This record gives sequence, structure tokens and C-alpha cells, in this order.
Amino acid sequence: MKQVSRKQWIKFGIVTLLYLLFLLWVRSWWGLVVVPFIYDIYITKKIPWSWWRKSENAAVRGVMSWVDAIVFALVAVYFVNIYLFQNYQIPSSSLEKSLLVGDFLYVSKVSYGPRVPNTPLSMPLAQHTLPVFNCKSYIEWPRWKYKRVPGFGRVKLNDIVVFNFPAGDTVATNFQQTDFYSLAYSEGQRVYPKQVNMDSLTRQQQRAVYDLYYAAGRNLILSNPQMYGKVITRPVDRRENYVKRCVGLPGDTLQIKEGQVYIDGQAIENPEGLQFNYFVQTTGPLIPENLFRELGISKDDQWLMDESWTTYFSSIGLNHRDAQGKLTPTYHLPLTEAMYRQLEANKKLISGIRRATTPINELITGVPDKTYPLNLHSSWTRDNYGPIWIPAKGATITLTDDNLPIYERCITAYEGNKLERRPDGLYINGQKTDTYTFQMDYYWMMGDNRHNSADSRYWGFVPEDHVVGKPLVVWLSLDKDRGWLDGKIRWSRLFNWVG
Repeated sequence: MKQVSRKQWIKFGIVTLLYLLFLLWVRSWWGLVVVPFIYDIYITKKIPWSWWRKSENAAVRGVMSWVDAIVFALVAVYFVNIYLFQNYQIPSSSLEKSLLVGDFLYVSKVSYGPRVPNTPLSMPLAQHTLPVFNCKSYIEWPRWKYKRVPGFGRVKLNDIVVFNFPAGDTVATNFQQTDFYSLAYSEGQRVYPKQVNMDSLTRQQQRAVYDLYYAAGRNLILSNPQMYGKVITRPVDRRENYVKRCVGLPGDTLQIKEGQVYIDGQAIENPEGLQFNYFVQTTGPLIPENLFRELGISKDDQWLMDESWTTYFSSIGLNHRDAQGKLTPTYHLPLTEAMYRQLEANKKLISGIRRATTPINELITGVPDKTYPLNLHSSWTRDNYGPIWIPAKGATITLTDDNLPIYERCITAYEGNKLERRPDGLYINGQKTDTYTFQMDYYWMMGDNRHNSADSRYWGFVPEDHVVGKPLVVWLSLDKDRGWLDGKIRWSRLFNWVG
């Protein structure tokens, strides 16, 4: 063996120490198999790692230098994305005005502790699908169990959190914007269009109706791949990434009254940018574009209502008419409290503002807005919801006809148990029981744009194994409504901390 220099030993010692500290952090001693290779790289040099550098062929040296650089970059990005941080772009307005569409965020994995990946063999920078090739970006085997590496803290009330979409375990590829469960129930109701008076039924009878809807919808989706696409299942870490604000912690009892969230009977502090939808009627002219810009209302959120809404607007007190007797222009807009006050004070332009107490889609279709759980008949709405208890690890509950629909997904889909309803009662993993002890903590996530947010009110709890990380800073913000020479870059938001 060649003489090993002191410099080589120092490099080997530093690299090995850092690597051992990393293994200690992630609590995985399987990584010790890499140590002999590190020893070879710095000390023995038996394996010709850089054989191509000695090639007499210039083309081989050129190509392999690029391959070497790309492989190193991919490996580095892979480990950075898993254990340190990743980039996330805000795709929707659910968190406005706290986070805006077009914000690019650094998401810290170490804030809550990074997860060991369920599917470790995957292509870096691709969540679940490879672009162009339109195939899976990961290999199903091996599949590791959930484990979280120690981090700097835990999820706190009002934290903004990035997480994997809980209801994204099953996906109809042609309808990926709608979770499979909502799609199945809605399609099942279309198969059985006759209205059922749920109020006249017992809980068990209601459950039978919902089971019928779901089974019919599921069978319809599975039997029509040309319409709905292929139905696939995704591991936890390969589901879509969502970002919302945590408004309920494990063990909390949450209730929403008139849009205000209460925890254990106490109103929580609302974020400064909290928004609700309003109908805004002018005195005659249209709202100018410069005012929309000043308010920060995107073109996607500017909904000018047509004359078919005249009767409804009159019924809620928006009855201002022009010289010809027609109702003056009326908009459907998301507003913060500050935006509401600014418009209300503009008496020359604004004649009246009314909060949208009923979802706009419900007003259009006449179909009530269905909240979580989809198989529980209740009077819960987006603004008046609960009370609902959020599961905590180690807590035991008694299962009843009233709460089983609420916690069924936690028991089966998230914690992997087999639950059966038999004539003589409930069976979990073949054992008759009327209680259940939760194995994970759960969270309740909601958007700050309360009337334009698909969140826990519609798909339920977020399990701890779905938590990805905490957004720290906005490193870039692009306004899709503006051009590059017209303020596309929101300079004032660059490098702002996420609160």
C-alpha cells in the first residue's frame, strides 16, 4: 500500500466523523456499510472511482466529467430535499393574504424533524410523476415504515405547515384535482339521484345509504378508465404537497362558529390576513383595475356577477339600482377586515357589502356544500362546524355510530387497521371491540382564505406522518397577472419570513 499522507488521514477523519454524526441523527446504522467505501476513497484507493480521468479518449473524459457532476448534484439534492429543506411554490389562494399565489418558499425539514422516506429509491426533484415520461418517479420496493428524525420542535398552533395531502392515497388520474372519496360519493349520488330524507333515518340507516353511494361511485370509476383514468394508490411521501395553517392540535376540541375557530371553548387568535368572501355592490361604475391592484385581489378572484343574481341580491339587501332600474354591478370578492373597511369607506364607489354566508357553488347548483366526514349526516358547514375532537397519540375513545365516521379513516387508512361492522358489533383486526387507541398525533389544517380553501373541513385530520416541514422564508414571488416590465416580481416580499 502506498504511503498515506497526514492530509489524507485528516480528510478521512473529518468526512467519517461527519458521516457518523449524520447516522447518529437519523438513527440508522445500516449506513455503516458505506464507511469502508469512504476509507477506500481517501486511504486505500483500490476502487478506480475516477478511471475515466486517465482515459486517452477526450470524448470519454468530457462525457464522464458531465456524468460525474450530474450524479453528484442529484445525490446532493436528494439528501438535501429529504433531510434539510425543499422548495415549494404556492399554487392557490387558500392562504392569502399570508402567502400569495406565486410565492416560492424554502421549507425547513428540520423544524419538525425530517421523515425517513417511505420510498427511498426515487428521482430527485420529482414528487410522484416524472415529467415528459409521465410515469412514477419512484420505485415501490423497498418501502420503509414511518420514522421521523429528531428536529428542532413540534407543530404549534397557528404554524403554517407543508404536508402530504391525506386524502391523496387513492387517485383517479383524470380527476386529480378532486380527491377520490369525494369523487366516489358524488358519482354514487348521481347513480342514485332520488333524494333521501336523511333526517328520518337512524344513524345506521344513514350509514347504509352513504355506503351505497360510495360503492356505486367507486364501481363506476373503476369500470370506466377511459373517462376517469387509471385508479392508483400512492405512498404517504408521494402524495401531493399542501400548505395550510394549523388551527387545531392533538387532543384539542375544535369548533367553528360564524367563521371563528374555537379551541376548547376559547376563540383562537386570527391571522392578520384572514379573508372571507363578500358580495360587493358599486354605485354604478365598475371597480377600476388600479383599486384591485391596490387591494391585492387577483384576476382569478374578481368575479363580476350577472343579471341572473338580481333576485338573490335583492333578498340580501344589495338593491342599489341605476337610472334604468337595473341593479348596479356586484362582485364576489375575498376580503380581509382591512380591505372590507377600505371599500366600505369609499361611499362614492361602493353602495353595499354583504358577507357570502352560503358557498357560491351551492347557490348555483342547489347542492349543499359537503364537509368532512362525507358519510356523516350533519348540519356542519364551512362557517359553523363541530365540535370535533382531534386525536392524540395514546388516547383511547369509545366508538359509536355518531363518531365512527369521523375516526374511521384514521383507524383504517392512516394507521393500517382492518375495521369491520358485523351484526354483533365492531371488529378491529378480527377482535371485537368498542374502543380504539390512536397510534399517531393528528392536526387540523385550514387556509387563511377561509371561503376559498380546501382544507380539514372537507377532508379531515392530517396525521403526523404526513407532516413535511415548516415554510421559513419567501425567496421569490411572482404575480401571474403582471408582465416582467409591469411589476411581475413582488420585490417587497423577497426574503420575508413566513409567519
